[in-house]
Amino acid sequence: MSKRQADYLSSLLGEAAPSPISAPDTPAPKSGPTPASSILTSTTLLARESALARVATGEVSQITQLRLDPARVRIWDGNARHQASLNEAACRDLIDAILAEGGQKVPAIVRRVSGDPAHDYEVIAGSRRHWAISWLRANSYPDMLFLAQVHVLDDEAAFRISDIENRARKDVSDFERAHTYLHALEAHYGGKQVRMAERLRLSKGWLSKMLCVGALPDWAVAAFASPADIQLTVCYPLAQKIQTLRTADPQRFAAIRQASQGLQAEQAALRADSRPPLPAAEVVKRLMNAGEAENEATALLSLPAANGRTALSVLSSNRNGVSVRLHSGSGASDSELTDLFRAALKALDEQGRGVRR
Repeated sequence: MSKRQADYLSSLLGEAAPSPISAPDTPAPKSGPTPASSILTSTTLLARESALARVATGEVSQITQLRLDPARVRIWDGNARHQASLNEAACRDLIDAILAEGGQKVPAIVRRVSGDPAHDYEVIAGSRRHWAISWLRANSYPDMLFLAQVHVLDDEAAFRISDIENRARKDVSDFERAHTYLHALEAHYGGKQVRMAERLRLSKGWLSKMLCVGALPDWAVAAFASPADIQLTVCYPLAQKIQTLRTADPQRFAAIRQASQGLQAEQAALRADSRPPLPAAEVVKRLMNAGEAENEATALLSLPAANGRTALSVLSSNRNGVSVRLHSGSGASDSELTDLFRAALKALDEQGRGVRR
């Protein structure tokens, strides 16, 4: 975790380390030495009284750290980590580290719960540590306990703490975070992205992309080997395309959904044969290209660039408007594409299919 993120997390938790406390200056007695034991006792009592006073006034916050039975601790619903993906293989490095260190050294962050007879706390940050300790207790280490700091947090503060910790975790995928962002946008920020970006100290543009990825439908997510494979840089173009095609081109949208079903079956077959799954880049490529050939065959017009490659296609023209596709890799310049667009509109007018009909 970077220093900036650590400082942000500390401010969220409201931690304030107390400064050294010393007894106030007092005049020396006029005669006779003061026993050392009396000085020590007086200083200790003064220090304790001063420290308690600072806690009472809120100047210093108390952090309760406990060792808990993980069975009495549940996972908070707002936690970003995809719980179903936690298993021995995914947590092996953490399990080995806990064993090597003789127990968990880095505490999780929890808060108390009420109205749940089965649980006393819930994990805000540290669900992987919770899983590892639970696994160890069930596998030859029944005395292993879950180390946690107890904080008083509302849901929005809990979300921000969970998010800032997960930013430093490479094993939490962009999709896991993005999916949580999508829920938090409505739950904590009234659907206002600008407000959410300010509270999380994130770029508005980056947050917008993350929310787009978080909105990937379940059938698209299932095409990947694991939700952990869904990263922003690779999958944002797909998420954006699915979002656009849902209303702009239902036929192409249906083709992508059908291709996803085929990819799910292919991934299942690879797992059954103990072979490596399809990588995320391949999944994205195949979904992005789904229905492309069909669109080419049914296009009303296909206009080539000077080099002969198709640069512009008119996919449909109806009372709602004209759908035009600009082909990537055609080599056409901006001015050439503009000329092709004018030519397409003229051809549609001559066929009685133009936008002015």
